[in-house]
Amino acid sequence: MGLDVATPEPPTLAAVDPNEYEDAEVVGDTDYRRDELEAFLREGAWEAAFDQWAATTDVDETDWRIVEELDLIARYDFFWDDFADRVGYHAPGLPEDWKERDLHPDLDSWSTVSSINAGLTELGQTVCEVLKNEYIDWEADFDAPDDLPDFDA
Repeated sequence: MGLDVATPEPPTLAAVDPNEYEDAEVVGDTDYRRDELEAFLREGAWEAAFDQWAATTDVDETDWRIVEELDLIARYDFFWDDFADRVGYHAPGLPEDWKERDLHPDLDSWSTVSSINAGLTELGQTVCEVLKNEYIDWEADFDAPDDLPDFDA
């Protein structure tokens, strides 16, 4: 498949506690390193991830227009999860009550809503992978306690 559209501007990352999201849980350090992550996004991580995602996504141009018109890209959040040594994220999505709220005139089926939500989740994951694999050079500061069981024995 694939999506042939211009790469949108990367999101501006807000100072939100990731534990406020229903889909994220971060334990430990609260230095989410958003300034550094946002700089990486602007330096090319966002474009690289978007291009990689767009080449294989099932989101079509009609669905993408809905994403753009609802400004969903601006609602992404990316943050460093030191405990898990990973980039965490919160993907924007369309709510379950999309029909009652009449969010967009072209939003007319659960199939479209599901496609958009799944596509935005996949884009978020791709961004995390690009950031971690190609941009982040720091190590997690978390040190595991000495009294953890030895599962290799």
